[in-house]
Amino acid sequence: MTPLILATAMSLIVNAPPASTITPELKPFPLSQVKLTGGPWLNSQNKTEAYLLTLEPERLLHNFRKNAGLEPKAPIYGGWESAGLAGHSLGHYLTACAQAYTASGDKRFKEKMDAIVAGLKECQAARPDGLIEAIPDGDKAWAEIRVGNIRSGGFDLNGMWAPWYTHHKVFQGLFDAYAFTGNKDALVIAEKFGDWAIDITKDLTEEQWAKMLRCEYGGINEAMAKLYELTGKEKYLDLAHKFYDLPNLDPLSKGIDRLAGTHSNTQIPKIIGLAKLSEIKNGGDFTSSVEFFWDRVVNHHTFVIGGNSDHEYFTPPDKLNVELTTNTCETCCTYNMLKLTNTLFTWEPKPEYLDYYERAHLNHILASQNPDTGMVTYFFPLISGAARHYSNKEHDFTCCHGSGMENHTKHQEGVYFHSGNDTLYVAQFVPTELEWTETGLKLKQETNFPSDGKVTLTVTAGSKNPIALKLRHPGWAGDYDVKLNGKTITRSTKSNPFDTIERKWEKGDIVEFELPLTIRSESILGDENKIAFLYGPTVLAADLGPNDGKDILTPVVVPDGKAPADYIKKTGDLQFVIENAGRPGKLVLKPLYKIPTNRYAVYFDTFTQPQWEKVEKEFRANEARLKDLESRTVDIMRIGEMQPERDHQLTSEKCDNREANGKGFRTPYPGGFFEFKMRVDSSIQNELIVTFWVNSRGNRNGTITIDGQEIGKLDVVNGLPNNTFQEIAFPIPESLTKGKSSVNVRFSATETQTAASVSQVRGVRVKV
Repeated sequence: MTPLILATAMSLIVNAPPASTITPELKPFPLSQVKLTGGPWLNSQNKTEAYLLTLEPERLLHNFRKNAGLEPKAPIYGGWESAGLAGHSLGHYLTACAQAYTASGDKRFKEKMDAIVAGLKECQAARPDGLIEAIPDGDKAWAEIRVGNIRSGGFDLNGMWAPWYTHHKVFQGLFDAYAFTGNKDALVIAEKFGDWAIDITKDLTEEQWAKMLRCEYGGINEAMAKLYELTGKEKYLDLAHKFYDLPNLDPLSKGIDRLAGTHSNTQIPKIIGLAKLSEIKNGGDFTSSVEFFWDRVVNHHTFVIGGNSDHEYFTPPDKLNVELTTNTCETCCTYNMLKLTNTLFTWEPKPEYLDYYERAHLNHILASQNPDTGMVTYFFPLISGAARHYSNKEHDFTCCHGSGMENHTKHQEGVYFHSGNDTLYVAQFVPTELEWTETGLKLKQETNFPSDGKVTLTVTAGSKNPIALKLRHPGWAGDYDVKLNGKTITRSTKSNPFDTIERKWEKGDIVEFELPLTIRSESILGDENKIAFLYGPTVLAADLGPNDGKDILTPVVVPDGKAPADYIKKTGDLQFVIENAGRPGKLVLKPLYKIPTNRYAVYFDTFTQPQWEKVEKEFRANEARLKDLESRTVDIMRIGEMQPERDHQLTSEKCDNREANGKGFRTPYPGGFFEFKMRVDSSIQNELIVTFWVNSRGNRNGTITIDGQEIGKLDVVNGLPNNTFQEIAFPIPESLTKGKSSVNVRFSATETQTAASVSQVRGVRVKV
């Protein structure tokens, strides 16, 4: 049958694109055939593996047992596992253990994984419907959804927090338990789970499907496509096609970038799912959408470290200069972009895919982990003077904690690819050993990269047949020689992204080359005068010292027309110094993964000396103003964004939620409102600084109340410049905060007029 794609527009249904399945040119090697042997990668892997062994399967199974009517056997973990997104970590943990077992052969990982699969089997057997779920009150919500009573927001589905997102993680964990270790029960559980998903949605109309897909659904389309691959049952492929929301995905098929203001990690898994469907017979041809998405994200929405998003949302294209905050670059987004990138490289071996993978893997993923504790970051702050914050081993089970468990158990992934049994790609420079079982070839890669550019490939077991060895020439590298057994055989240049050596390889053959590492700068998208520094592929940051709360000045650079190599000097292993060009003095530069806990600066404003003399006073005054505002901030609420709205317990009625210029906002319609909890400081007077989106669609009216008492009118935006964001302060009477740690803030429209559109609310202490 022809699969159907259900849109998120009312009563709109379209046929799937032509089923011209793409056949990948290349294949990655399984983790079992590539061994990690050194460098910072090995320490990262060891720390994560040690942590995985401390986790208890029954604590991850707690809510699954509870929802199946069984008695939990251990207390639940903290973070989102104790909140509405319970269950996602179990899926990530299954995958991480499967990867760790495959890479190390340590049976303890398999025992942990098998215990979870056995527990899920018990939970599923205790229910009549095949559902395995840890989400609180899920049965009630799914019963409503089954009959079409659907209440859906960006991250809320009938009171559940992104349930399909969580289910995708569990499916993927089960698939990996089956694929990596042969646990057959995992596939049986996944199939019954898939049958539940079909049954619960079988009677939904197009309109109801559309409404449900307004809620984040993760990569559930990929999960159903994989289940079809594993079972050959068309019903799972049919369901995969139904998870297609037109407002976000249709523009991509037309080459339109409407990503600004959308939740990054909501969009990327959908695209990975479309890529999987494109590889399946009758899955549909989504290749143009997938490739367009990758190009737009990487080349128009990505920061220098390879990460994207600010406060989890895509920034306006090519305007990243205004989005530098403490909440840039959610780690999950890069985790998913690396998955997508490897897939695209197997479709077509373009060197730009490998350059991006290297950039993001080295500068974001590796640096997202504390090398001493093994714990990981959620956001990767890129605002100057920030420091990274790492998760707790038991109480911060967020999405990035989960994907972090996976990230650091597969650093050897993507180092090598092959085409058939006659072509081998060396894609990344990581100390590893490859055992290509099908050809007999064993290869050892030795390198201290990125500390230096020397790479040596030694054949430790010869090949049965001739093999074309393709060596990547990085896009950031100049020309260099490639040697075979001590003799130069080719000059590697940018014009040829892969140097090919074809021969029947013999034990003892050695290929050598040295990648030329040089200092260069790269401007942020949107401001050519705000730059970052790189040494080869490594992003260098200024080490600004301990995160001890002491005030520091934002560093700037005054190069006076000089190239970075003329004012940046190497002083040690991946350590550099800016002396005369740095302000307010000498700046020490290091890779981000070597600045795990100190404060740092990645981007630097640049000036000529006359410019700096002219603007220094104003620059420092503005810096002081922003620091003062930050120091007086008690709480901040970013409207229209998932995590802040959940953290602040936002509720609303008759309220529109949209975005403009890459920022979200809510607008109460006549008779409508939205309200939320906000922290206050009862020891001093507080005020609300409200950021409004101003538009000319008629007069605006309404009120702001604190715990039911009015503190301001919402007609204050009338007459301000159209299509702009404007800040207005509203003092809060001290009587409303006395003796309180939080208050209820409510924005209401009148019964006859729409209220103003609110984008952000900041609660601050009034300056005495």
